[in-house]
Amino acid sequence: MSNTKQTKRLTPGSRETLLTILETLPDAFFVVDDAETIMYANASAQAITGAPPEECLGNRFWHYAPQLVSPSLYQAMRRTRQTKEPNEVEYWSPMTRNWLHAQLTPTVGGLTLQFHQMRAPAPRQETFPQCERLCINDLDGLHTRIGILTPEGIVLDINAVPLDDAQVRREEVIGKPLAETPWWSFAPASQERLRAAIARASRGETVRFEALVRPREGMLLSFESVITPHLDANHHVEYLVIAGIDITARKRAERDIHALIDAIPQLVWTGRPDGYVDSYNQRWRDYTGLSTEEAQGEGWMQCTHPQDRQRVLETWQRAVQNGEPYETEQRLRHGATGEYRWFLMQATPYTDAQGTILKYVGTCTDIHDKKRAEAELRSLVDAIPQFVWIMRPDGSAEYANPRWCDYTDMTSQQYQGDGWLQAIHPDDRQRVLAGWQSAVQAGRPYEAEQRLRNGTTGDYRWFLARGAPFKDAQGTILKYFGTTTDIDEQKQAEQRIKASEENWRVLAETVPQMVWTTRPNGQHEYINQRWCDYMGVTVEHMQSDRWAPLSFIHPDDREGTRALWQHALETGDMYEHEERFRNSQTGAYRWFLARAMPVRNDTGQIVKWFGTITDIDDQKRTEEALRQSQERASVLMNSSIIGINIIEGEQIVDANDTFLRMTGYTHEDLREGRMNWLHMTPPDYLARTQQAHQELATQQSTTYEKEYVCKDGSRLPVLVCGVVFQHHPRQAIAFVLDNSARKELEQRKDDFISVASHELRNPLAALKMQIQLVQKRLERQSHHEAATALTRVEGPVKQLERLIEELLDVSKIQAGRLEYVRETVDLDAMLHEVAETMQQLSTTHAIVVHGAAPRSLVGDKDRLGQVFTNLISNAIKYSPGAETVEMDLSTSEETVTVRVCDHGLGIPREQRDKIFERFYRASGPRQKAIPGLGMGLYIVAEIVKRHEGTITVDSTVGKGSTFTVTLPKKRDA
Repeated sequence: MSNTKQTKRLTPGSRETLLTILETLPDAFFVVDDAETIMYANASAQAITGAPPEECLGNRFWHYAPQLVSPSLYQAMRRTRQTKEPNEVEYWSPMTRNWLHAQLTPTVGGLTLQFHQMRAPAPRQETFPQCERLCINDLDGLHTRIGILTPEGIVLDINAVPLDDAQVRREEVIGKPLAETPWWSFAPASQERLRAAIARASRGETVRFEALVRPREGMLLSFESVITPHLDANHHVEYLVIAGIDITARKRAERDIHALIDAIPQLVWTGRPDGYVDSYNQRWRDYTGLSTEEAQGEGWMQCTHPQDRQRVLETWQRAVQNGEPYETEQRLRHGATGEYRWFLMQATPYTDAQGTILKYVGTCTDIHDKKRAEAELRSLVDAIPQFVWIMRPDGSAEYANPRWCDYTDMTSQQYQGDGWLQAIHPDDRQRVLAGWQSAVQAGRPYEAEQRLRNGTTGDYRWFLARGAPFKDAQGTILKYFGTTTDIDEQKQAEQRIKASEENWRVLAETVPQMVWTTRPNGQHEYINQRWCDYMGVTVEHMQSDRWAPLSFIHPDDREGTRALWQHALETGDMYEHEERFRNSQTGAYRWFLARAMPVRNDTGQIVKWFGTITDIDDQKRTEEALRQSQERASVLMNSSIIGINIIEGEQIVDANDTFLRMTGYTHEDLREGRMNWLHMTPPDYLARTQQAHQELATQQSTTYEKEYVCKDGSRLPVLVCGVVFQHHPRQAIAFVLDNSARKELEQRKDDFISVASHELRNPLAALKMQIQLVQKRLERQSHHEAATALTRVEGPVKQLERLIEELLDVSKIQAGRLEYVRETVDLDAMLHEVAETMQQLSTTHAIVVHGAAPRSLVGDKDRLGQVFTNLISNAIKYSPGAETVEMDLSTSEETVTVRVCDHGLGIPREQRDKIFERFYRASGPRQKAIPGLGMGLYIVAEIVKRHEGTITVDSTVGKGSTFTVTLPKKRDA
């Protein structure tokens, strides 16, 4: 009969046939609905249960058929309802004393159950595990009551112990609610406690409870029961297991103990080995106003002061876990007045012969008055502005006041015993401990200085610890009372004073000054070694007479020194005076600055004078030099020859009268900012002026020529030397010299040269022509000697001709009219030609040419030839003792370089930059002996410059000079 197949509708005839078949079945057959109510039972089922049909139908299956009830069957029925699949199970029935095989089939609205009796189980695994089937029967030998219940409390199985105690048969109990069994039903209170426990267990909670049961008349037992839920794979409660033990003897013993406890004049309580407090004597209940039931478990915590609860509970739990005696102090509330009083809680575990804890018996001793007295004493102790402590006779710590605890950040548990040593500095611990143990052993007072750590900051401070023994009438030490006083500032002051004295003396002996101290009356106490060395005296000599230093002071300074020092001693004013002291070794006087300050005590009285004498002789000399320098600067600024101005940016911010007079401006123009060097510079001098300002950015000074536009519009030629201020780079000072007279003189000289060169050139040309004509005439007339003599005149004439040409070139250069021809020059050929020509003219030197020059260069061939002719000529003239003049030619991608080297007189360093100036000649005596006007190198430099080249000189006096000319290969058009 499977719910998965289509069932045909029964007709009245077929229904009768089906019932006939079911009635003839040899197996018991039941039909039950979802509420497990029997809807049908066949004749075999009635035979097994022994009940007529009218008692069967409509009753619960578990109540009607106890012979068939089993936990295995209960589990199989639950599984069939859940899965809607047929199921079967085999199990042992204690009542029928047979193995039963049950087949379960789901129907619409219920199940069918078919039971077949077997002599032995089939070789298959049971749905209900073998270990669970055996747990009931196997426990029959123990005096423990075990039962298996449905979540509703229906008995599925039970062991023999409770049945034997109640003298009932199994079928009278199986299938019925456990609460309705004879041993529970006698007392409604026990029934309700059991039902409440079953309800809690059916929700998944393991429940423990105690109750009175009466298995039969005259047998009253105390039971401690535990109900444990069994969960299926989906964590739903499948069935319940109840286990109970007889605790009647224990309860009777507890009653006897409680009777004894009630007679004790203290508050007494007992606890189980697991820490569950289960009973209290009458005095405890009277004091707290709680019943035993209210205070059981942790109920006693409600009469404990809230501030003590956590600490007390943790202490009790720790004692239980470790199996140790329990002791703590706590406040208990009086049930009637609500007042809290202090009690000493003590409990001792009682064990059996094997050491197993059976019970905790505890007492609560009223120590309120003692605590109040201690509190009053400690309040007094806490009011003391010191650390106060109490030690036991053996030297271990008992108490420290809150000031000590707050400072060290240690609790009472931490400082107990020798724990207080952890607050002592590691370097002091051994010494402090040894001193303390020695005092305890001798029974004498204790005193020691030690460093204590601040628990918050970790810093250590110095303290003075003092302790004295407190003895009874017999002289026995009961306690040590002690204080710890902060002396850190005192210690630091002592250390500072000591260090200060040491440092002061070290400082006094190392500073580069003479140091001294005197008494309030001026009598010397101390002078440093520097004083002794300089003055040539001893400390004892200076201490003998307070005016002893006067003998070392310059005679002109003594009276002033005496008067000022006496005034300072009388008034307490600071002493400061410049005076000259004599050096004992040299006898020379040097300037010193003497200073002294009074040191006063708390009342303002002078207790000492500290003084120093500082050498200021160099400073005085510097001041004098500065004063003289300022005087010279003042004279310079007031000079009527040199104009001076100070510029900042483009503005002239200051100027002397001479500069203002030179330019025609006034002091008002200067104040109003109307003097701007940029506006005062003509356009043709602006580039040079700006270049000079740029040069000042990289060098301290520069000198250049320019013109100023005066206030009236006229132009003033000047020679300017600009100097930048080192500490003010944006400011510069200019020294201005009126250059108009020199410019006018140069102009006249240029005019003269121009006129003279033109005036001399024509007569010289005529003279040269006449000489040549006469020379030819004499040669034709065979006057050879006369002709030869006449040729000697050609050399001076050529020199004069060259001089006139140079004068003309200088004149043209000055006027900007020197002409240049742009042509392609074979530089290499031209240089060799110049060398050969000069070689023909020179009989004293060999002209050696090294290297080669490019054959194509844009320039003026004659002017370039003039450059190198002049350089070789100078090299020959200025190396009279040498034999060679060398010309080195080299080239690069962009330039050609020609060096003319001689091994002659050389040029001093300070004259090298000037030799290219017009009419400048070296000033040495040997150079002056060599003829010349100083125009050649000026002309050379101008020609090289016009060819966009450069010329430099490198020279060593006595070894010769090298002139280097660098020309570009390509020139801009």
